[in-house]
Amino acid sequence: MTRYSLAIDIGGTFTDAVLLASDGRTFVDKTLTTHNNLLEGFFRGVDLVTGRAGIAAADVDDVVVHATTVVTNALIERKGPPVAIILTEGFRDILYIREEHRYDMYDPQIEFAEPLIPADRTFTLKERIFADGTVGTPVDRDAVLGIIAECRAKGIVSVAICLLNSYRNGANEEAVRAIFEEEAPEIYVSLSSVIAPQMREYLRASTVAINAYTVPITRPYLTALIAELKERGFRQQPLIMLSNGGVIGAERASTMPVRMIESGPAAGALVACYFSRIFGIPDLISFDMGGTTAKACMVQGHEPLVTGTFEVDRRYRFKPGSGMPITVPSIDMIEIGAGGGSIASVNDLGLLKIGPESAGSMPGPVCYGRGGTDPCVTDADLVLGILNADRFLGGDMQLNLSGAEAAYDALGETLGLSREKAAWGVFEVVCEQMAAATRTHATERGIDYRGQPMLAFGGAGPVHACMVAELTESPKVIYPPLASVLSAFGTLVTPAQIDLVRSHVATLDTLDWCGVDTVLNAMIAEGATALGEAGIREEDFTYAFSAEMRYVGQQSEVRVHLENDPRKTRDARAIKDLFEAEYHRQYGLKLDGMNIEIVNWLVTASGRQPERDTGTVPTEGTRGTESRPVHIRGEAREVPVWQRHAITEGDRITGPVIIEERETTIFVLENWVVTRHDSGSLVAEKTGEN
Repeated sequence: MTRYSLAIDIGGTFTDAVLLASDGRTFVDKTLTTHNNLLEGFFRGVDLVTGRAGIAAADVDDVVVHATTVVTNALIERKGPPVAIILTEGFRDILYIREEHRYDMYDPQIEFAEPLIPADRTFTLKERIFADGTVGTPVDRDAVLGIIAECRAKGIVSVAICLLNSYRNGANEEAVRAIFEEEAPEIYVSLSSVIAPQMREYLRASTVAINAYTVPITRPYLTALIAELKERGFRQQPLIMLSNGGVIGAERASTMPVRMIESGPAAGALVACYFSRIFGIPDLISFDMGGTTAKACMVQGHEPLVTGTFEVDRRYRFKPGSGMPITVPSIDMIEIGAGGGSIASVNDLGLLKIGPESAGSMPGPVCYGRGGTDPCVTDADLVLGILNADRFLGGDMQLNLSGAEAAYDALGETLGLSREKAAWGVFEVVCEQMAAATRTHATERGIDYRGQPMLAFGGAGPVHACMVAELTESPKVIYPPLASVLSAFGTLVTPAQIDLVRSHVATLDTLDWCGVDTVLNAMIAEGATALGEAGIREEDFTYAFSAEMRYVGQQSEVRVHLENDPRKTRDARAIKDLFEAEYHRQYGLKLDGMNIEIVNWLVTASGRQPERDTGTVPTEGTRGTESRPVHIRGEAREVPVWQRHAITEGDRITGPVIIEERETTIFVLENWVVTRHDSGSLVAEKTGEN
């Protein structure tokens, strides 16, 4: 009996839908994202793919997985409801003081992102948890009732609670929540001891503030999603993609939206690992370019880089510390405002500027014919001849070529260039921006990006990847099947997983193993509950252990994967050896004689890896008999046009060439040769010519 699984990925411009049958058949489609009501676009995508498959909603009897930008959009747009934060007395200004670090030492006009919660909605309590976790001063109920009264007067709908040292003992935070639930159940409450139970007060406060800010948006959204799926006859509750590359149940995800910020991009990075294994390439660059942003992730040893902290809403895209930090496990990637909808303009110096402003899906690029007037990257691709106005989304979405040409006539006049040269300038600049971001991201992590293959996907990724690869000295570009909706497909090959972190600071020579057992057992219990809510059977639960460690006196930690369950081995010497090996790998040395301490313990709770795959890509279509003029590097060239499904494993196609498929277009430059891999992927390799 054929089973069906469904994935919906809502991006800034397009909503991608993938329906996967257990016999290998795959049905995909894209529709413009409906920002005013994301569920409208969600179910439009559902209707499109189930219609293509000729099935009803009740026939989707496997998982329904969802990746969404709803959290990211809320943070960037700052259109959330009034939110308050409750801190320990004496720490009122923590969101403004931050860590007292300057991301640019020499900028006298330095700016930071404004806190989500302003000073007039910040409250304090006279309470205290000591550093060892003992309760010094309990919570005063009357003081909390006074805060509740002020919250109601200010129209507060959500509250973040971050009390001093609550990562060691959340009793006082729990007491405040209990009073809110009793006296003001209509107000959402987020606890730092639940969301981010780690040391470092500002990181914890920033994380719980972001969670509190987005809960009133995501909880109603996911509740409505669950209800409508049930009403339409779907059998399963949806799973939600998290920033760490795992999926969990929608009910739990709705209470911790801070873990959903990199939802869609994380799925893309995970599927890049999937293809790295298929090709036997342990290290590669994951390059995902959609309609609004471009993302790059370095895959090392078939695994993505993972970080314990990341930032949103940076003032400067390449300057860590200029945004709002979040301390939850996340796939480590760089994301910039360079997508198909990114707007091209001329700055005050008369130079071409691309993004980060985007036309999004409404009005979208000029060529979408939805009222857009600003020239965008997709307009440039159309003017250059790379895109075919009559075949966009298989002809279901007709592009307005004359409108795009008029927009680039105006831009070219400002720059003193022809329409086509202005469009090629946009093409080159946006590719250089993405290459620069990739180089910066890799270099900051000590990775030599040169010579690493690139996996290109997203709606606009295959159009620009070849030039980005040239700029990053990548000799090979892989264009996988379903490239345009690959992030959505990635959610279907991702196991249920949740990463948990707890601070429990101790030097290796003074480890209290009973205390360690308590910390690890609590995380394992929480992970088991989350996996059970996601529908995973207990016999499929697996747990992996890590520790974040440092030499005593250092500020930053090194994450060390532990090969065995530390509760069973209790081997501090083995942990020390693993730390020193990892420290030497990263820094080229180790500090003999220095004491070592563990700051955080980490547990990754996972379900079984899903066994889902796509079938063989059919071979049919036009075999290079078409051509059209394309403006490349300032001159018009007649370029052959192939249909992707027509390419067989014996073909060797020399660039420049355009390869079309329904949801995207592959553009390969001169001095590259394209072949077909037995997985259905197309592979472009650089020749030795200049």
